[in-house]
Amino acid sequence: MIDIQNLSFAYAEQAVLSNLSVSVAENEFWAVVGPNGAGKSTFLSLLSGQLTPQAGSLQIEGHSIQDFSTRQLAAKLALVRQEFVPAFGFSVQETVLMARFGQKNAFFAQNADIQAVQAALKATDTQDFADRPLGHLSGGERQRVFIARALAQETPVLLLDEPTSHLDLKHQVRIFDLLKQMQCEQGKTILLVTHDINLTCQYCDRVLLLGSEGKSYQGSPREVLDVRHIEETFGVKGYQGHIQQEKFFLPLGQFSKDRPQE
Repeated sequence: MIDIQNLSFAYAEQAVLSNLSVSVAENEFWAVVGPNGAGKSTFLSLLSGQLTPQAGSLQIEGHSIQDFSTRQLAAKLALVRQEFVPAFGFSVQETVLMARFGQKNAFFAQNADIQAVQAALKATDTQDFADRPLGHLSGGERQRVFIARALAQETPVLLLDEPTSHLDLKHQVRIFDLLKQMQCEQGKTILLVTHDINLTCQYCDRVLLLGSEGKSYQGSPREVLDVRHIEETFGVKGYQGHIQQEKFFLPLGQFSKDRPQE
């Protein structure tokens, strides 16, 4: 589905990604993790065509991303950015409906558009405030609306930049449940930027761990999210345990009650 070879990108003189190669198969659920400034959001911007690689190649279904028009790319992938405050007074339903118009020439909603919007609102538990202005919602509610917008776009690929960062525990799990359901039932290919290592271990098939100076690890969560890799990449001590077959990681600060003695 997505093939990346020797991808490099820098802002001015600062290299962010260097010689990165990743192959994402159809219907895989990937997490992209790493510390702030490691290039996670830049990676999504390159995948969505918002930035142009300075070196290397990026292909979707065997075609260079530069060969796609904006409309063609919108039919292939949907992007959910980190939550922001909207400048205009669109309602929730209007915001989600706008995702339908990027893929076609018509600017009037058809029955299929309405059905897709209603299904996306229901899936994200946002249908109860469909008529409210987007700016009147909490940060977490708005984030769920933008996820609904991506679902309504009905693309084979979903790109999400920290979609659970403003959500409470219940809705964090619901979003991961929803994405896993979309993967299993609709064959979606998903790339998710997240700081939640523990949910990544539970839900994702593959992990790309981005570190400093172009260093990275990729593979299954069990292979990549090892306590040594995490401590090295994030510069934090921690405890790693298991719940049945899955790992979990608990960061331990300087004054942690459970921090082991040096």
